[in-house]
Amino acid sequence: MDFLKSYQVRFPRGVHFGLGVSEKAGEIAKAYEAQKVLLVTDRVLGAAGIIEKICQNISREGVRPVLYDGVVTEPTTQQVQEGLEVYKKEGCDVIVALGGGSCLDAAKGIAVLATNGGRLQDYEGRGKIKKPKAPLIAIPTTAGTGSEVSWGAVITDTERKVKFIVHSPLNIPEEAIEDPLLTLSMPPGITASSGMDALTHAIEGFISMREANQGYGSPPLIQYFALPAIELIAQSLRQAWANGKDIQARSNMLLGQLLAGFTFANNGTALAHGMARPLGAYFHVPHGLANAICLSRVMEFTWVATPEKFALIAKAMGEEVRGLSDVQAAHKAVEAVRKLCQDIQIPKLSSLGIQREDYQRVLVQMARDGLASGTPQVNPRVPTEKEIVELFNLVYDE
Repeated sequence: MDFLKSYQVRFPRGVHFGLGVSEKAGEIAKAYEAQKVLLVTDRVLGAAGIIEKICQNISREGVRPVLYDGVVTEPTTQQVQEGLEVYKKEGCDVIVALGGGSCLDAAKGIAVLATNGGRLQDYEGRGKIKKPKAPLIAIPTTAGTGSEVSWGAVITDTERKVKFIVHSPLNIPEEAIEDPLLTLSMPPGITASSGMDALTHAIEGFISMREANQGYGSPPLIQYFALPAIELIAQSLRQAWANGKDIQARSNMLLGQLLAGFTFANNGTALAHGMARPLGAYFHVPHGLANAICLSRVMEFTWVATPEKFALIAKAMGEEVRGLSDVQAAHKAVEAVRKLCQDIQIPKLSSLGIQREDYQRVLVQMARDGLASGTPQVNPRVPTEKEIVELFNLVYDE
């Protein structure tokens, strides 16, 4: 560890964790002098009764909730614009994001535009947001994305048909409300993909070579977020997937994804994310699922550059590594991730209806888009375009 450099980490002002803590949503909003709250969510949560419950909690504090439930799957610039129009028309002053990463990222976009103006595309990239956003309270209902504590929002541009990231410390929600009870209704498929998303955040945030003293992270701290996150997820994801009512497994997963969120929010991601984004943009593969599909192949490609870190990952995943060299233990980390994906039935790309001909047609462009994202360049083993194409081929045939 290099303590001669200066490091910086950033977090929300408040993180509220525990069973039933979402009942404080109205109280927390009122602390920001809210009169009208824009609740950004999706219609699926309405059927589960979660939206009604949160609205009641907000109303109980004398704050009026205004609903925008138009977020669908991966958030788009169009959804952000629709939500912004509701925010302005109704005269809202605080935003509450309720749902998975899509809802949280869309809400970030709305909050940024509410005070900065323009189009969200104007803020593509790093550090372009100039003014603090509208106050944002994030309530995740999936245990995976970590968006409630992260610097980024990943949005699909409906005009260019590409995903882009808006990245700034000003993107971090002011408050994060982590209530395991809200995750009980997650179906197995979402539990699996969001859980693997969190595991990818923890692993890639741990191995990322991002230059920390440029303000992106803190290596002396990162491992203390990442390794406990990996341990919690490895211990609990199978149980949460198999029995969604297992409150201990659900709580462990929510805590694990929170720690994973701290990890990648402050130290970035790497190659798997660089490959996952084009899969989402070209074939609409949900982000968490795309990460899950890519992760073990990327680890197989990467471990040789940093076997000592992969040995620690294997140990955190519960593998027996006593007496093994770092190289031997690193192999166990790769196999542990592959076995976890098999156990929770992560599907193959071919089973998602993606035709090989269509896939091959955009293969080179996906590799170029992946490199353009910047995350492969901080992977411990930096891939060439040709190597990313080869990895995409391997991923399809998994």
